[in-house]
Amino acid sequence: QVQLVESGGGLVQSGGSLRLSCTRSGTFPSSYIVAWYRQSPGKQREMVATITSGLVTNYADFVKGRFIISRDGAKAVYLQMNSLKPEDTAVYYCNTHPIWTVPGGGEWGQGIQVTVAS
Repeated sequence: QVQLVESGGGLVQSGGSLRLSCTRSGTFPSSYIVAWYRQSPGKQREMVATITSGLVTNYADFVKGRFIISRDGAKAVYLQMNSLKPEDTAVYYCNTHPIWTVPGGGEWGQGIQVTVAS
């Protein structure tokens, strides 16, 4: 059974940084896009950032200039979160799916809590 696992969450002060990691039990196939989503209290799930095996990245407007998505080949995908704000508080989810399929499908991690104190 394929499993995505997120790590690196926790509590941080406003303005601080956290680095999230996402690993897959069988590594990430080169044809799969990897994405970070988040869901905060009272809000819908939203895309945060995506990355392909070719290192093409995309960011939501609300994290541009603050967050960086990167990867260690097919082993892991990271989300470096800088200049964190209280509104970044959310459960963050790793997602991966074949690049030709629609976003929101594929495999999902269980989510990891990020809390930014004000």
